[in-house]
Amino acid sequence: MNTAPSLMQLSTDLAAGRTTSETLVEDCLARIADPAGEGARAFIAVAPDKARAVARAMDLLRGAGAAPSPFAGIPISVKDLFDMTGEVTTAGSRVLADAPPATRDAPAIARLRRAGFVVIGRTNMTEFAYSGLGLNPHYGTPRSVWRRAEERIPGGSSSGAAVSVADGMAHGAIGTDTGGSCRIPAAFNGLAGFKPTARRVPLEGALPLTAALDSIGPIARTVACCAALDSVMASEPFAALDPLSLKGLRFLVPTTVALEHLDAEVATAFASALRRLSAAGARIEEAPFPEFDDVATINAKGGFTAADSYAWHASLLEKSEAGYDPRVAVRIRRGAGQTAADYIQLIASRRSLIERAARRLATVDAVLMPSVAMVPPRIADLADDEAFARANLLSLRNATLINMIDGCAISVPVRDGGTDAPVGLTIAGATGLDRRILAIAAAAEAVVSQALA
Repeated sequence: MNTAPSLMQLSTDLAAGRTTSETLVEDCLARIADPAGEGARAFIAVAPDKARAVARAMDLLRGAGAAPSPFAGIPISVKDLFDMTGEVTTAGSRVLADAPPATRDAPAIARLRRAGFVVIGRTNMTEFAYSGLGLNPHYGTPRSVWRRAEERIPGGSSSGAAVSVADGMAHGAIGTDTGGSCRIPAAFNGLAGFKPTARRVPLEGALPLTAALDSIGPIARTVACCAALDSVMASEPFAALDPLSLKGLRFLVPTTVALEHLDAEVATAFASALRRLSAAGARIEEAPFPEFDDVATINAKGGFTAADSYAWHASLLEKSEAGYDPRVAVRIRRGAGQTAADYIQLIASRRSLIERAARRLATVDAVLMPSVAMVPPRIADLADDEAFARANLLSLRNATLINMIDGCAISVPVRDGGTDAPVGLTIAGATGLDRRILAIAAAAEAVVSQALA
């Protein structure tokens, strides 16, 4: 069980004077700098002087009774996809190294700063967020916390974000999720990762993969931590998350696509989670979700990610393709093969998909599925392009279903599920039901994420 402090615990300790922001920041910086740790691979840039200065300021404000929020002074990390004033946003790539520094913070980051969170550094990621595995040939690949000596993938694209929290280098992380980029690394590192309704947090100032599917979400230790970070980024008044009772809630387990080709460890842990939820009073039904069958067909030519990313990258590819990760460049170039008619049909097909899925979701409280169909493979096993492609598709498959239907979803870890492997349980709902899904997830977390007596 993860015994590291939650944001709420840290907030209480700060308010009671049991710790200070300066202490928290110094501890995180020491973990980042530890040569035996993952800091050099998890972070692309660290801002120790800025972090210390903000920490001192937050301690002074709290001492004067003027802390801007209960979370003022807590260190967090930010994915290298967000603009931050005076810094270059490289998106895990080398080809943007000469880009001009940002002149303002992305709105999501500005809101976190106004709440007093301390940005400790920029985290590593799959180049341009275009993979669910988390490999990066430019800055190195941080290792999952699971069987670290075996050097297993962290999940992507928010790879460094998850590892920064799992290793105590930050107490929360901000990532993006286009097809699972918060939920996959959260699942692979025993954390919670939230994908909000796409329009909930403004995308301005975040380098895009595709505006049709991109969303901005947190990775943290608990559902309540994710809810707190989400509320700040969504510019909502903070309110403590009140878990719903599981008794009588109706959960749908889709037998279409989401349960296919599961690793044995995933199947075992997922079955354990369902049994425990059922024992807590939830009503669980396994049934087809036909709309999920349509997703692969809709995306057959690369979908929105290929089309929109190619539009953004076309001129940069012509000038600097040699500097790209070849596995990223080849996927972006798939967008060149889509016609205007293909794109118009893509929009229409997704609109129909969303409408049909919404009708199905209206009959249940949430959908449950494994967050990722597999456990983290070893980095060495993905050296072959064919093995990489298979693993990438499988890692993204379940999470992408929710992005395509414009839903919201959170992954919570399943512990004591009959395996030591990191397995995530996804709890998903229709667009706009973010706070309700978080409240359901908080209740489920108490059942599936705690060690059994």
